[in-house]
Amino acid sequence: MRDDAHGAPEAADGGDATERAILPALPRTEPSTGLRTGRTAQPSRDGGTVYVVGFWKRLGAGLIDLAIVTPLAMLLTWIAGAIGGVHLPPSGSRNFDYWLDLLLGTEPALLMAIGLFTAVGMIYLLVFHITTARTMGMRILGMKVIDAYGDPPTNARCVVRTLGYLASGATMFLGFLWIGFDREKRGLHDWLAGTYVVRG
Repeated sequence: MRDDAHGAPEAADGGDATERAILPALPRTEPSTGLRTGRTAQPSRDGGTVYVVGFWKRLGAGLIDLAIVTPLAMLLTWIAGAIGGVHLPPSGSRNFDYWLDLLLGTEPALLMAIGLFTAVGMIYLLVFHITTARTMGMRILGMKVIDAYGDPPTNARCVVRTLGYLASGATMFLGFLWIGFDREKRGLHDWLAGTYVVRG
C-alpha cells in the first residue's frame, strides 16, 4: 500500500479506490476511539488487513437489498389493502406533485404503503445484521459489518444501526451521502452504532 500525490492511502491489491486500510482489533483493555486509518496497510487482530468499503460499492449493495425488499413490501401492501379495503390511486401519468399532495394530505393508502415498506425494510436489515452481520447485498458484493474491535456487532449495535438508517434517510439521505466524504467511509448510521463496513 502506498500514498498517492495527495497523501491518501491506496488499496494494496489494486481494489476499489474508495476503500481504505484500517487497523481494528485494539486490545479491549486499551482505550480506543475506534478503528484507525493507517498510512500503510496494518494487520488486524487475526493477522490480516482490513479495508473499509467506499460509497459506490455500498450503494450497489443497497440497490440489491432494495430490489429484494420492494417486491415483498408491494405484496404485503396489496394484501393489507385488499383486507382493509384501502387502495392506492392508479399511478398512470401522475406526476411527482400529485403524489406529494397525497402525502401531505395524509392519504391513508399511501401512508400505509410507506409504513409497510419501512417496516419490511427495517425487519430485513435487523434480521440480517443480527444473524450474519451483513445483508444479502453486502454478501453478494463481499462486505460485512464489524465493530471497533473487528468483531461482529452486538445485537444492541445492530438495533441502533438499523434505526440509524431511518436517521440517515430523514436527513434527506445526507447520512448516506456522508460515506463518500468521511475519512473512514462511515455514514450516520455507522457513527451512531460504532460500526464499520469492511471487505469480507
